[in-house]
Amino acid sequence: MHIFQLDCRTALRSFLVFMTSIFPFAACAQQALTWDQVRAKFEAGNPALRADADNVDEMRAEEITAFLRPNPQFSLTADGTQIAPNHGVWAPLSGTFVVPNFSYLHERDHKRELRLESAQEGTRITEAQHEDLERNMVFALRTAFVATLQAKFILDLAKADLDYYDKIIAISADRLKAGDIAQIDFDRIELQRVQYESEIETAIVNLRTAKIQLLQLLNDRTPVDQFDVTGAFDFNDALQPLESYRDSALAARPDLQAALQTVQQSETNHKLAISNGSTDPTYSAWYTWNSSTNNPDTDHLQTLGINVSIPLRVFDRNQGEKKRTLIDIDRSQQASEAAKAQVFSDVDTAYELVRSNIALLKPYKAKYNDEALRVRDSVSYAYLDGGASLMDFLNAQSDYRQVQLAYAQLLGAYLTAAGQLNLAVGREVIP
Repeated sequence: MHIFQLDCRTALRSFLVFMTSIFPFAACAQQALTWDQVRAKFEAGNPALRADADNVDEMRAEEITAFLRPNPQFSLTADGTQIAPNHGVWAPLSGTFVVPNFSYLHERDHKRELRLESAQEGTRITEAQHEDLERNMVFALRTAFVATLQAKFILDLAKADLDYYDKIIAISADRLKAGDIAQIDFDRIELQRVQYESEIETAIVNLRTAKIQLLQLLNDRTPVDQFDVTGAFDFNDALQPLESYRDSALAARPDLQAALQTVQQSETNHKLAISNGSTDPTYSAWYTWNSSTNNPDTDHLQTLGINVSIPLRVFDRNQGEKKRTLIDIDRSQQASEAAKAQVFSDVDTAYELVRSNIALLKPYKAKYNDEALRVRDSVSYAYLDGGASLMDFLNAQSDYRQVQLAYAQLLGAYLTAAGQLNLAVGREVIP
């Protein structure tokens, strides 16, 4: 029995070791997220965005309040109670009459409908403002995503440069042993390795910092070492005409839509102010019952009554609100024109940034990158073969790194500018 239990434990242990060997990073690694996955995760989990979405729901709840009718009023009056005895008989309730009263304020000139319309327009404005908040936060998210891709790209470059340089050091060490180079030249070559190590450490810090910012926006508590993103760190030189982006922005920008909807709400509020200046009558009806002590022809007195109360709006006809809302229409129209001008400015600026970055990136991709690589390899080969000086070799290494770093920075600037153009248009026009 003990032998069987021992065999089972041994088999289970062997199985776990086997599974761990097949999936060594299953428990500690996370699949790299694409941009679409990052955005979906952000929209589902960012607390600031979700809190602002609750504000939209609150505005929808106010629509219910705006369309409610006035509550009817009910009152009950008891009067005529006699304190002294009646004909020697103690009957304190014999003269009491009871009057229940029911009244209702009737709102005229479509006040309820206009209140509802104004509240619905307020909801649409809040929805547009929520979309505008999301637009700006998605731009910040994309910027952090691009910064992470750029930091990964630069880190890979730094590691590749160090690997290449280590091979040069190894060959130089063999040449030193063979007496082909002096000790001082080998020491100078080896000392340059510190710069490569420093670049790697800087790239690691930048990558972790970018990931931390991205995790904050995602409201994600995943450890930095287990979090990763993936995407194309490249550029696309296809750019549509400026007018097409302008037209798309006029149709899609939520802040402009909010400004235009504010004009509509201002016009509705002015109509409501005029309606609130009208007179609303209050209708009342009552029933009276009393045990008659003065009418010999009947034992009880019962009456019905109606009343109409009409306020005389001699002084207050809501003049102030009528004038204020009329002025507010003009203010909203001017604000919408300013918003439209801001849209054009944003699109034009972002478009020019994208165009400029594309113009700078094209020669890098067409020739500068290949030329820097070719010069580095040629000078390195010549130096190792004794056909170039140490200074030429070190300068070629430095030039190659500068070209590669400049290319990475331009790519990051292009992707950030593309995100800014998406922000300016109000939707994703450059993936």
